[in-house]
Amino acid sequence: MLDFFIAPAYAQDAAAGSGMAQIVMLVGFVLIFYFLLWRPQAKRAKQHKQLIGSLAKGDEIVIGGGVLGRITKVSDESEFLTMEIAEGTQINVQKNAVAAVLPKGTIKSI
Repeated sequence: MLDFFIAPAYAQDAAAGSGMAQIVMLVGFVLIFYFLLWRPQAKRAKQHKQLIGSLAKGDEIVIGGGVLGRITKVSDESEFLTMEIAEGTQINVQKNAVAAVLPKGTIKSI
């Protein structure tokens, strides 16, 4: 009577050979994770580190919040820089907040 509710397990002996298939599947997932997630992220982090290392006075930048400005002071020993966002208005910004360096002449009103 209970056989109606519970299906009999006919393939119990076939499961013994699937250990190698599970290892291959696990290796496949690791490779997919590496090539689609970890490697591109490491490449972006390396490019951002190079961008931060190449900042110099007079560069026109945009920070993560979308604020545009020109660098007026960069200190090597500190992780901050001074950025002029308007005539006579300067703010201190962390170097890690810099999203991109703009081409020269992008900001004309400062």
